[in-house]
Amino acid sequence: MAEIIQKDGTWVFDGDALRLTPGRDKNVGLLRRELGELLVPLAALAGISFEQGKKSGRLRLRLRDGADPLLHATGGRLAEPHDPYQLLVEPDRYGVAEYFVDEVRNALLLDQVPSGPVDAYLLPGPSVPLSVSAGDGIAHFDGEQVRLEWKWQAEDAKSAAGPRTLPLADIVAVEWQPSAGLENGHLRFTVRAAPGKVPPKYDPNAVELWGFKRDPLMALVAAAVQARLPHPSARPAAEDAGPAGESPAPAPAPAAEDDHDALLRRLRELGELHRSGVLTDEEFTLAKQAILKRM
Repeated sequence: MAEIIQKDGTWVFDGDALRLTPGRDKNVGLLRRELGELLVPLAALAGISFEQGKKSGRLRLRLRDGADPLLHATGGRLAEPHDPYQLLVEPDRYGVAEYFVDEVRNALLLDQVPSGPVDAYLLPGPSVPLSVSAGDGIAHFDGEQVRLEWKWQAEDAKSAAGPRTLPLADIVAVEWQPSAGLENGHLRFTVRAAPGKVPPKYDPNAVELWGFKRDPLMALVAAAVQARLPHPSARPAAEDAGPAGESPAPAPAPAAEDDHDALLRRLRELGELHRSGVLTDEEFTLAKQAILKRM
């Protein structure tokens, strides 16, 4: 097991998953505190890195595309204090951080976890019910429907129509966009049969965000809804079924020769990585032994 404890948070790796717990330091972002502890399975990881700095270092996790509904809904636009997949590291713990990175990388290598996209969420998303007040509205989500209520600052185009209820079955997509410069942000729901997009300021299916402290919390609502929508990479059921809705035939099991050839190819790839200096002698030996056992 590998563990690193900092004021910014605590990361623990047990070989199968990483447990990310936000710290109580005043610099920890509001979103991370509200999101709470995250359990990230090894299969959801695409990589990990550590960057040293003069005053502090930074651990970063890179997740596979499509593994986390929070990252999908926010489009990678979470700012540094709110990103749960970054951890500030104090200089006297640089050695611990490097050891942590080595342990995770070795596990990814030994388990041969691919770094490509996935077609199903590997993290569950925030728990519900959720209620967040920010910008010109309040967003509630109970797992089945979204309810939008408007504050007195909202435009007449919204407030005159009163609160709006959006059943989950009618929501096609959700997007969270932070404010940037003079541009306001938004939490927007794309709904079936709705007219074309209008500015969030006037859109009854969007909450406009003005760059205040609680804006990032709307990303929790976006992620909770996204986690309950069909995965964007999942194939429609009709594509999986055979003629006249018949169940698809099971895929044939790969031949033993194919498995053997794949393992030989993997050994050659490891040798190339070792020769190029990407893998240390110890990492190469561990990975080679794991493959030889499978052969």
